[in-house]
Amino acid sequence: MSGEVRSLSAQVHDAFAAALRQVDLAGADPLVRPSDHADFQSNAAMALAKRAGTKPRDLAERLAAAVREQPGAPAGVELSGPGFLNVSIDDRTVWRQVEQRLAAPRLGIAESRSGERTVIDYSGPNIAKEMHVGHLRTTILGDALARVLDGLGSEVIRQNHLGDWGTQFGMLIQYLDEHPEAVWRPEDLAEGAVATTSALDELYRQARARFEADPGFGDRARDRVVALQSGDETTLARWRELVAQSQRAFQAIYDRLGVLLTPEDSRGESFYNDQLAEVVDELVKAGVAVESDGALCVFSDEFTGPGGDPVPLIVRKRDGGYNYATTDLATIRYRIRDLKASRILYVVDARQAMHFQMIFATARRMGWLTEGIEAVHVPFGAVLGPDGKPFKTRSGGAARLMELLDSAVDRARREIEGRAHDLDAAELERIVADAGIGAVKYADLSTSRTKDYVFDVDRMVSFNGNTGVYLQYAHTRIRSILRKAGDADTEVTADAPLQPAERALVLLLDGMGGTLDEVASSLEPHRLCGYLFALAKAFTDFYESCPVLKAGDERVRGNRLALCRLVGDSLARGLGLLGIAAPERM
Repeated sequence: MSGEVRSLSAQVHDAFAAALRQVDLAGADPLVRPSDHADFQSNAAMALAKRAGTKPRDLAERLAAAVREQPGAPAGVELSGPGFLNVSIDDRTVWRQVEQRLAAPRLGIAESRSGERTVIDYSGPNIAKEMHVGHLRTTILGDALARVLDGLGSEVIRQNHLGDWGTQFGMLIQYLDEHPEAVWRPEDLAEGAVATTSALDELYRQARARFEADPGFGDRARDRVVALQSGDETTLARWRELVAQSQRAFQAIYDRLGVLLTPEDSRGESFYNDQLAEVVDELVKAGVAVESDGALCVFSDEFTGPGGDPVPLIVRKRDGGYNYATTDLATIRYRIRDLKASRILYVVDARQAMHFQMIFATARRMGWLTEGIEAVHVPFGAVLGPDGKPFKTRSGGAARLMELLDSAVDRARREIEGRAHDLDAAELERIVADAGIGAVKYADLSTSRTKDYVFDVDRMVSFNGNTGVYLQYAHTRIRSILRKAGDADTEVTADAPLQPAERALVLLLDGMGGTLDEVASSLEPHRLCGYLFALAKAFTDFYESCPVLKAGDERVRGNRLALCRLVGDSLARGLGLLGIAAPERM
């Protein structure tokens, strides 16, 4: 908690909590909220009057008197209406808050998640297949949540659960062996890792078609699966080559997106392969898994089908093979037992909701998932095309992720090049990339994650409205003001006057920590987006009504420059926690 600057709201809350203890209402919620009528308002007297056996106004008067006696009490506590208490903060305290936040690490925001170890499962593409639009939201949402939680002091462990094992690899490896003319290796392609994976994706389609049409090839492919699972070195060597090449392609996309995943964060299905038999044995010994029609299944009373029959979680198929459920049970056991997670987040689309409910229920029955460990499925909606339907290519396939990013960057280039600027070519390209990629990420993150949203590059890169480009531009405007002022260190004069627009901006700045805490608990990054948009608009209101560079009084000029710096730093930090660049110029 070192470096924390207690927010004004928290300070008022503390004063009211102490006052409630003084009037024999210890532990009651002070109900302190921002107000249009004052800086803050408490409705505690209205809510607690019956419990106290008195009238709301009488309780409010007692409570106001008790608040005024507290050390560091707010400047004003006034009774209003039937029992509301309006609270005002003195100007000096407001300016001191700006001074303290500028001087503190992390803008004085508390590391409220310190001591927590969070495992986040996100992205999860399949080896030998291209990343497509279906990977966009899990990757962007997961990365933002990891950044926010890390910024609040949680020890974050990123886990990229790659699809890198199973029948499809025997099929693909066999096809490659039988078609040596197939071109897919990086040394054979000039376009790089992503193009190579694109070629692999096409070869996979060809292998699948051959598998379905040629029974002889199907038998040979199944034999190759056995060879892979039994550790045949020739087969494993080709499999490792496929994995390595795919990971290079994934990393190229992660780097372009500015996502923090690295190959070290990968834990593919293959990682758990030698644990599956042990997991099933544990389930059987505990009586949690039972045989049903030749398969081993877990039945739970809370999961039933339309006719009321229990829905099984199959952990071993009739042929003795394992499946996704077995791997996911091994995964959650590993994350609890080996990674020592106190919180596990699965950023996976909403269609998997029942699957994860059954996995979590089984883990609880096994005693792996205990009261002190939180496991959460973090679902999200779909990315839609302009027609309002799931985003597809003209041929009906899933849109390639790199092509979507290209379209956003190209649109950002047209938007920025059409505006007056003095950027050199290299800086222009960097800013165009920041704007285009930031636009895609913000469009995703600013939407409530459970809702679908339309992938509309024209709206995404707009300089107007609630877009990433608007926030990036707001940040560059502030940096421009500070450059014009000479970028000197800003000093705050606490006894300088305070204008209403300045007060409103400081109170909003003071709420950033609370907003981040809401994101961490609700797992909804759009709350941070909404906060940053409100902050940018509040800065515009301040700048229009409070001259900065032309302020006549040096104390006022210094304070306003300090306020500009704090807003700029807050926008940069907020955008950074969303994984979006905050350019200095635009």
